[in-house]
Amino acid sequence: MTNAYARKKQPEQVRRTLLDCAAGLAVEMGLSALTIQAVADAANVTKGGLFHHFPSKEILIEGVFVDLLDALDSEIDALLADDSVAHGRFTRAYVESALRLIGSKTPSPWGALSISMMTDANLRKLWSEWLRNRLLRHADTDSDPALEIVRYAADGVWLADLTEVDATLRMDRHALRQTLIDMTVKSDRP
Repeated sequence: MTNAYARKKQPEQVRRTLLDCAAGLAVEMGLSALTIQAVADAANVTKGGLFHHFPSKEILIEGVFVDLLDALDSEIDALLADDSVAHGRFTRAYVESALRLIGSKTPSPWGALSISMMTDANLRKLWSEWLRNRLLRHADTDSDPALEIVRYAADGVWLADLTEVDATLRMDRHALRQTLIDMTVKSDRP
């Protein structure tokens, strides 16, 4: 067994491991069942080591949420880079990201965190700030009210699938995605 005092400290690696373990446990157990001890055990650190990085369960959950927002940012940036049409570029990337999340067969902590966001003011604030910053950054290409409707529709599709609305009541996701993407194309509106 390695002597803990002889090991070289790697705080960023430990922090990353804690975030990954907390996200994995959130998928497996749900946020309400997530405990500090379970995360510490999964990450093979002491509770004190966990508290060094995240002083409370709430701060740990916020850390996981911010980590997911960073991943969403990276995905959206990649989609933006591949889109040569300026009008609606951010909205198309937003729709693609939202529908990829629901189309993925891999369990994701997004579900648990998104449901929690509805009742947790801190998570709601983090989401609102993220979205506000993105919308301000893309105001010149994505401020059309029709594009806002498309983003709300993508949120609704995502929430319907997250809450497992009966599949017989849902439109084919490929067709729905295409409809939403088509709605981002600028047309001659009256």
